[in-house]
Amino acid sequence: MAKDTLQEAGTIKVEGMPYNIAVAGGSGKVHEGEEGHDHSHDDGHAHDHDKGHDHAHDHGDDQIYKGYFEDSQIKDRPLSDYAGDWQSVYPYLQDGTLDPVWAHKAESGDQTADQWKAYYDVGYETDVERITIDGDVVTFYRNGQPIEGHYTYDGYEILTYKKGNRGVRFIFEKTEGDEAAPEFIQFSDHKIAPEVTDHYHLYWGDDRAALLEEVTNWPTYYPSSLKADEIVREMIAH
Repeated sequence: MAKDTLQEAGTIKVEGMPYNIAVAGGSGKVHEGEEGHDHSHDDGHAHDHDKGHDHAHDHGDDQIYKGYFEDSQIKDRPLSDYAGDWQSVYPYLQDGTLDPVWAHKAESGDQTADQWKAYYDVGYETDVERITIDGDVVTFYRNGQPIEGHYTYDGYEILTYKKGNRGVRFIFEKTEGDEAAPEFIQFSDHKIAPEVTDHYHLYWGDDRAALLEEVTNWPTYYPSSLKADEIVREMIAH
């Protein structure tokens, strides 16, 4: 299309139906209002997650974050994407540190701050306050006591949520380690191809299939290096 006359200059054949329209001369970013945790975890984690976290990404990443992508875009991911020292955000919910986050969500959402807090109280709940991931070793800390397992990649599963969007769980199976360490861990972080994560939701247990049915409780971890106020700013910014 000629920019001066808006006359059609040619056409390009594309596969499928477009899901968005780009306007020439714009910033290239898609601003759709916080759906928030469109954690695109299943509705459940649609989290309704659908209600909460939204990071600002470029056009393509933004759609993936919201759970709209093609199967061909999904790639296997290594455990190293999640390497590091991670802290649960649940204690910050319990002590009121995250209250500004719920107030922020209430400003533009259809729920009160108390309703948001109750929703995330169920989602974030966990007694594992810290997780470290180094190589193939994942260590869970309960009351400061470590439980360790070695894990190997066991593929991914695509979940379709009630809202119509989708999510991907990247799964790892225990090969050795403490008996108390879970047989399976499943990561969900709104990414669908190799990329170092900035936070994640983790599901764990001994039944691989049963874990895929869990959509209301998604313990969430941020880097242990972040202070409480930094996590609050991160959540509000997203």
